[in-house]
Amino acid sequence: MSIHTPKIQKKVTVNTISKLKGVEPIVMVTAYDALFASIFDGEVEMILVGDSLNMSFLGEKDTLSATLDQMIYHTKAVCNGAKSPLIILDMPFGTYTDAKIALINATRVYKECCADAIKIEGGKERADIVKHLTDNGIAVVSHIGLMPQFVRAEGGYRVRGKTKEDRQRLIEDAKAVEEAGAFALIIEGVVTEVAKEITQSVSIPTIGIGAGNSTDGQVLVWSDMLGFFTEFKPKFVKRYLEGASLVKEALSNYKNEVKSRTFPTNEHTYK
Repeated sequence: MSIHTPKIQKKVTVNTISKLKGVEPIVMVTAYDALFASIFDGEVEMILVGDSLNMSFLGEKDTLSATLDQMIYHTKAVCNGAKSPLIILDMPFGTYTDAKIALINATRVYKECCADAIKIEGGKERADIVKHLTDNGIAVVSHIGLMPQFVRAEGGYRVRGKTKEDRQRLIEDAKAVEEAGAFALIIEGVVTEVAKEITQSVSIPTIGIGAGNSTDGQVLVWSDMLGFFTEFKPKFVKRYLEGASLVKEALSNYKNEVKSRTFPTNEHTYK
């Protein structure tokens, strides 16, 4: 049985998200353009302009070649399309290698688009960067667990939290970024019980992707969720629509009507 929740009318802020921990699950989805952002507007609390656009939008093999120019361009589009969600720009690889560079790039983000926050990957090794950003008025979402920007260094995509040592490291990561000032935490590709323990160990909301249902919220890449990206389907993805098949069917119908001259009809013709 489906549950129909009311549309979100007011602008979601960092404070709104903080108050939802332990009260109501948080819904996050990615978006890259004004059109889809407008469809998601009022339905989700958070939109992540993810560097995943490098794969699903540009067709690259990973996220690493995404640029800050691209991320700002797409975030502008998303901000034009969606008014109520809290919008987060995913800082691309190489834009936060140290605290000074991170602040320069994050300041540019705030000046050139209407992003409400930025996201950076990394735990305690990035805590000093998170603190420097938050001390200077930048709202930060941290990202731990499986980190796509680290995929080459770590030899591929690996589920995290399978050993006692890794579990302890992840908890330490979560506590470190919380102490540094991150207002929310994405946990990706982590064993369910460990993600649950992380969620219970911090006072900031956790957003899971491939981390079970005990986190404070969930995020999916829109093209995965709606069945438009079909090259592969991760275990954690549920397709809520077979988007690619539906579009291909519609395109086939259009093509056939053009070829047979049954479109346009009088209904679609100026007189």
